[in-house]
Amino acid sequence: MINCVVVGIGGAIGSILRYLISLIPIKESFLFPIKTFAVNIIGCFLIGCVVAFVSKNSTLNPKLVLFLKTGLCGGFTTFSTFALETEDLIKSGHTGIAAIYVFLSFVVGFFAVFYAQKIIGD
Repeated sequence: MINCVVVGIGGAIGSILRYLISLIPIKESFLFPIKTFAVNIIGCFLIGCVVAFVSKNSTLNPKLVLFLKTGLCGGFTTFSTFALETEDLIKSGHTGIAAIYVFLSFVVGFFAVFYAQKIIGD
């Protein structure tokens, strides 16, 4: 039961941080959903850092790892918003931008995880 509380607290913090980023007054004069993209890439980088740090420090409390990976990063990133924004772009006739958004989200997200682990792991 304590693991659920740990994940819940981390998720709440991550969700609040996500919400606060959505309030940043960035004038999105172009169609690319930059805030969601940034949140997801930052989240990829953070989870990569956590995984790399954990692999170097096996004495870390497993509850802290659960809090950071599943709670904080899980609450912070947003696949559902990514999917909704992609669908909205397609519905509004911006299929090319949707494709770029999907491609960049996956590729840059992967490299963010990879490089975070490379930076922390070295």
